[in-house]
Amino acid sequence: MALKDITLGQYFPGNSLIHRLDPRTKLIAVALYIVALFLADFFLTYAIMFALLCLAIAVSRVPLRSILRGMKPIVFIAVFTALLNLFYTSEGPVLVQFWIITITLGGVFNAFFMVVRIMMLIAGTFLITYTTSPILLTDGLESLMGPLKKIRVPVHELSMMMSIALRFIPTLIEETDKIMSAQRARGADFESGNLIQRAKALIPLLVPLFISAFRRADELAVAMECRCYHGGQGRTRLRQLRYQGRDYLVLAFLLALTVLVGILGHMGL
Repeated sequence: MALKDITLGQYFPGNSLIHRLDPRTKLIAVALYIVALFLADFFLTYAIMFALLCLAIAVSRVPLRSILRGMKPIVFIAVFTALLNLFYTSEGPVLVQFWIITITLGGVFNAFFMVVRIMMLIAGTFLITYTTSPILLTDGLESLMGPLKKIRVPVHELSMMMSIALRFIPTLIEETDKIMSAQRARGADFESGNLIQRAKALIPLLVPLFISAFRRADELAVAMECRCYHGGQGRTRLRQLRYQGRDYLVLAFLLALTVLVGILGHMGL
């Protein structure tokens, strides 16, 4: 897996319907999508969720290749989770039994649905960063968490930190790739040897990466102070968030779909 395959935090500018939605709508929509995905139980409900995901990707006009490339890093996690469900589920008729290994029909179904759920979960949540700029994402998070200000929760600062973290993921990945290329040119080997040897080989990579990250953080802090940034107290926004008709329609559609998937999942469909 190449570092360029990690696309989390990237923003694809566009003018699609999903791009034009209010960021708060997209955050709530992702939450409803996750709830519906975990309520899905069998082929029909998973087919509904897969159709919804395909529709969202098509409407967003985000390149499918970028979405698939961004899912490569979690393939190992998905396969490992599938193996656990395959070998440690005893529901249904036995298909294979060898020594301490028993594979049942229920285990096969659970493994398959777990992989599908993880892949769809990652693809669906990635869309919010692909179609929402970091500034709008910060404003949306701050607006949704606004009631927490009454109990003195630093909502603006938390939203800003989350947005900055997402924003700098692609930058740090690019920096890591440059450092690895430079270390390879000096004879470093990151791929051969056992696990301990590979871990030791990462030390020349981690030290300059941490130094670069701290330097970027210090430069960002100085730049924010030079622009008289003092947190969210009395801060105004260039673009005021306002719900429009399309936002209400999308939320109503997703809420109805979540209820439908919950009912069908309860029926075992």
